Amino acid sequence: MSAKITNKIAMVILWLTGFFILMLLCVFLGYILYKGLPVLSVHFIFGKSSDITAGGGVGAQLFNSFYLLFLSLVISVPIALGAGIYLAEYAKDNWLTKIIRLSTESLATVPSIVLGLFGMIIFVNVMGFGFSILSGTFTLVLLNLPLLVRVTEESIKLVPKSYREASLALGSTKWQSIYKVVLPSAFAGIITGIILTAGRALGETAILIFTAGTTVSRHMCDTNVMAAGETLAVHLWYLMSVGLVPDRGVIADGIGALLIIVILLFNLVLTIPLKIIQKRMGIISK
Repeated sequence: MSAKITNKIAMVILWLTGFFILMLLCVFLGYILYKGLPVLSVHFIFGKSSDITAGGGVGAQLFNSFYLLFLSLVISVPIALGAGIYLAEYAKDNWLTKIIRLSTESLATVPSIVLGLFGMIIFVNVMGFGFSILSGTFTLVLLNLPLLVRVTEESIKLVPKSYREASLALGSTKWQSIYKVVLPSAFAGIITGIILTAGRALGETAILIFTAGTTVSRHMCDTNVMAAGETLAVHLWYLMSVGLVPDRGVIADGIGALLIIVILLFNLVLTIPLKIIQKRMGIISK
């Protein structure tokens, strides 16, 4: 068999595989949206849990989802950025850095339910935060850090060495080169990592069940970090496993569709400005 025929066969297989995965995704998302979109309304999305007798009204859960995400990213992104810069630019290739990398990779493979149990023991019980947004935030940070650290480190390493050399040749210090040359060049990869981490955190349940609880405050936008912090994903789990609401299936369909829409919009809100910034920086060729 000639090389050209082998290449064409491989291309066809790859295209078919990609098309199959895309079709699976479309069927999966289409079914959820088909079942859930008729349930969605302004009152269902922004109303309080007590507003709808049947158990709808997910305004507080929607707020908690983004509030927990925001707090966890505020803590984890600076730490991950500092750790990634250290590992990529300053750390020597010795046993210490190998242990650090092994630890972050091992932490990334820990099941979320194990992190949830750890958070419940440490933050809920030992530190006395109880089932609260604060406990959920600190435990989500443990979930976010490994991926963010690895993505930041790899994004910085992908920046050509010539960029650093040119900056240093112009008289910049090492930190000035990192801050003004390396980080802007690695910006796209770092933001992509943040988007992936945020999407994972928005759909997280196991961690938050054991730390943030399965109840919400009476106020829709309660910023008290010591209040209970049930999210959309946790509310969906609770309805289908514990809830006694008669039409819980209908409400669950609505929450599922809302989660899909929220995650897609969140990705678009971050991705479109990222593409614009990349074009202005000349990272993407026109």
